[in-house]
Amino acid sequence: MKQYRWSGLLVFIAILFVCATIFYSTYVAGKIANTEKKYVREWIEAQQTILSSKDSSNLNLAIQISADNEDIPIIETNEKGIPTGNALNLDTASIASDSLYLTKKLADFKTFSKEPIVVVISDSPYIANHYYYGPSKLLKEVEWYPYIQLFIVALFVFIAVSTLRSRYKNEQDKLWLGMAKETAHQLGTPVSSLQGWITLLKEKDTKDPIVFEIEKDIERLQLISDRFGKIGSTPQLTRSNPFIEIERMVAYMKLRSSKQVIIECSLPAEAFVMLSVPLFDWVLENLIKNALDATEGAGKITIMASVQNKQVNITITDTGKGMDSKTANQIFEPGYTTKKRGWGLGLPLSKRIMESYHEGKLFIKQTEPGKGTTFCLQLPLAN
Repeated sequence: MKQYRWSGLLVFIAILFVCATIFYSTYVAGKIANTEKKYVREWIEAQQTILSSKDSSNLNLAIQISADNEDIPIIETNEKGIPTGNALNLDTASIASDSLYLTKKLADFKTFSKEPIVVVISDSPYIANHYYYGPSKLLKEVEWYPYIQLFIVALFVFIAVSTLRSRYKNEQDKLWLGMAKETAHQLGTPVSSLQGWITLLKEKDTKDPIVFEIEKDIERLQLISDRFGKIGSTPQLTRSNPFIEIERMVAYMKLRSSKQVIIECSLPAEAFVMLSVPLFDWVLENLIKNALDATEGAGKITIMASVQNKQVNITITDTGKGMDSKTANQIFEPGYTTKKRGWGLGLPLSKRIMESYHEGKLFIKQTEPGKGTTFCLQLPLAN
């Protein structure tokens, strides 16, 4: 949780920083735009002075002002808005080669400067020149600056958050591994002892069915210990038919569930995927147990499967109490549980087994309070 708080704080600081930068850049861009508009007016007045003055001694300042504008692009038009051909700080090669170049630029400048600067040359007949101007290179750079900075900050936040998430995931992986190995170790001794006791019982009474049922449960405990031992290590995947495993697991769970819960299967004949059978059985057992708990001793569980788009889709639907959206969003988080005695590890482990070891998916397809839940398993077909 601390990792997410730090991630949120980083994002918040980055947003504040970028907003402040955009605000200040907009303020500076506005000041530059007003200054450039003033420079354009001075340039136009200088041009008029140069054209109308008869005293060369008064032209020095006008010529200097005219020469100083090396950055702000300007287009001159007549009173009808047609370019006269007089333009400043534009690509002369493009003007010469493209007859529509000035027209295109004029449209851009009209958007930027809104209203032209009008210089009346004659009242009768009315003759006037209109001057439109565009943003200078400096103004463009100032306008683009916050977006470049936004990209840099976003990149920084992405790297920082990714690093924190990766670190958090590594710590979580170590926790899973340590917990799983310790659980397997703790289960090993009592399971071995129970296996010895069941051997003695079988020697005394080989026909008692209770002894064989106890033996099945001890084998189940051994399987659970083996599953925990596989967590954190790379499991051996074999080409298997998942529908056979589903049928086996359903048969096992039916004997250990309420007779008032109906479990139905609708499965294709076969399809082959790469499986670690013990771990896949664990996922099935977790999902079916959750479905049985949700029905609270009476209801229906439907398991369906199909093969589409080079993958096997398996749905497990119960008619139980369902979940609200908040619970559904948290159900795969380690430690989160809605059960009084639950540890909140079954579904997170199942999701990890499907995604990390089988390149598959486990997710809630549909759920609604009072109407049940549908979990979906997806596995890629074996080549």
